[in-house]
Amino acid sequence: FDTHSAMSFRALARTARTLQWSPRSQWVARREMGTNTIRESFLSYFEGRDHARVASSSLVPDNDPTLLFTAAGMVQFKNLFLGKEKRDYTAATTSQRCLRANDLENVGRTARHHTFFEMLGNFSFGQYAKEEAMVLAWTYLTKELGLNEKKLSLTVLRGDDESAKLWSKISGKSDDSITRCGPEDNFWSMGDHVGAPCGPCTEIFYDMGDVPKGDDRHLEIWNLVFMQYQRDEHLDTSKYALDEGKMSSLWSTCVDTGMGLERIASVMQGVHSNYDTDVFNNIISYLQQVVGEKTGKKPPVYVRDSYDQTSVALRVLADHLRAAIFCIPDGIYPRSTGQGYVLRRILRRALRSGVVLGIEKEGFFESALGLMQDDFVGVFPYLKEHIPSIKNIASSEESLFLTTLKKGNEILNEELERVRGTSATLFPSDIVFKLYDTYGFPIDLTSQIVEEHGYKVDENGVGRRMEEQRERSRALFAESG
Repeated sequence: FDTHSAMSFRALARTARTLQWSPRSQWVARREMGTNTIRESFLSYFEGRDHARVASSSLVPDNDPTLLFTAAGMVQFKNLFLGKEKRDYTAATTSQRCLRANDLENVGRTARHHTFFEMLGNFSFGQYAKEEAMVLAWTYLTKELGLNEKKLSLTVLRGDDESAKLWSKISGKSDDSITRCGPEDNFWSMGDHVGAPCGPCTEIFYDMGDVPKGDDRHLEIWNLVFMQYQRDEHLDTSKYALDEGKMSSLWSTCVDTGMGLERIASVMQGVHSNYDTDVFNNIISYLQQVVGEKTGKKPPVYVRDSYDQTSVALRVLADHLRAAIFCIPDGIYPRSTGQGYVLRRILRRALRSGVVLGIEKEGFFESALGLMQDDFVGVFPYLKEHIPSIKNIASSEESLFLTTLKKGNEILNEELERVRGTSATLFPSDIVFKLYDTYGFPIDLTSQIVEEHGYKVDENGVGRRMEEQRERSRALFAESG
């Protein structure tokens, strides 16, 4: 029993304490990995398996007028899936910058909702299909990342027995442990318009163990879509079956997979919320520091897994400023329409969260972005030349909206005081519309504020007033034409 053996034994013992036991009686380590390490691990893994490493495309799609933003990794490859374009590769891997803004009100109030996020993906344009896609995914998760196979579960489209059989063969899981779901869950399409590529999908979930109330214990971490069809007409995924003749076959079965980087980072770092990963930890720390400096008070306290007003405000700020950092270099500027209006809403919601934390004067965005910039430039060097314009544009919007916010808050407070003396539960639509139409106060921001006081916006009333405004505009246009 020599010294070398003793050192080896101690090293083995230390290693064993960090390992998980897999169902196949193999020690498998779940390595705690930083977000940047995970991104590179994923891209290198597929690049080493005959995939071209392709740069992320812009947040503004240049090949599809039906999309406002790039919200999935496959967007830049749409024409390859449809057979309308050829490139010098037939398989690719990316980490795609994405933006979704259809549920802004949930950002900061759940563990997963974001505006900006990164989507890891691997894609095949006829090079391989189901089985190899499954093997690649399973091997990456269990061997490269070292996830415990017992914690992984699988879903397939109801009726897709081929995928279920392949998963049993690859994962060793029994057929009855693989969940069958309807097309509303396990059939994916690039939009609901005619001509969209689509196909059945299979999803991989990870058991997060004990989670805070309201969070999902079983977290979807990877979606593998088998692009086999093209829509011939509009489809309602809750009402159609795959044999209804509303789709035609693509030139070849293709593969489109997506794994949210922030989600897999939460798994690898052993936290329940994406906001508690290394990416957001740093941003939230910077925001706490700046708020403390600007208000002259103790930095606000951030509580993990809590949805108190302060913690939600810090999450909203972290998410929204991160989104702005990537939107502006891609040519998205605050405007009253289109992509620019979405960015305006994002920045104004961020500033409203700053006000909740005590921010009252200009200069907050510039200070916060100044602390954040090095972290982002270190990973995305192209951002460096855009930092001055990011700060200028965000600061201009901050200055403009602080004046708007002050006036809007005065109107809101007056109306809230009046409503408190009644039995009303709905906040008047005429006030909501006035704030929007006269002061540029986003409707969802008004909703957020009044909900903090226990009221709901009269959405039907607001909708009627918006339609009346559109009718007046159309009439005015017709008279002038």
